[in-house]
Amino acid sequence: QVQLVESGGGLVQAGGSLRLSCAASRSIFSINVMGWYRQAPGKQRELVATISSGGSIDYADSVKGRFTISRDNAKNTMYLQMSSLKPEDTAVYYCHAVTVGGLGYWGQGTQVTVSS
Repeated sequence: QVQLVESGGGLVQAGGSLRLSCAASRSIFSINVMGWYRQAPGKQRELVATISSGGSIDYADSVKGRFTISRDNAKNTMYLQMSSLKPEDTAVYYCHAVTVGGLGYWGQGTQVTVSS
């Protein structure tokens, strides 16, 4: 089992930056894919970015060029650097991990609010 804890959310003005962190309870070497998702009020949860154990990265079109996902296996942590934030980026951001065995885990989420 893997427990995921997000941190780094908060309130920021449009154009600002935030860095989210997702700390795993154990080594992420055995985690195949990690990713960030977000859910805005009244909307479905959507993919933001994913990163595989091999370093392959994918972004939603809406965040390309503004967000950067990374992972530090030595610290068992994944990051999401968010820049040029827009009010439409306001959402609860969730960390997700899929093990090599195919099991998926979610964090509890962290709120990001971007004011105009």
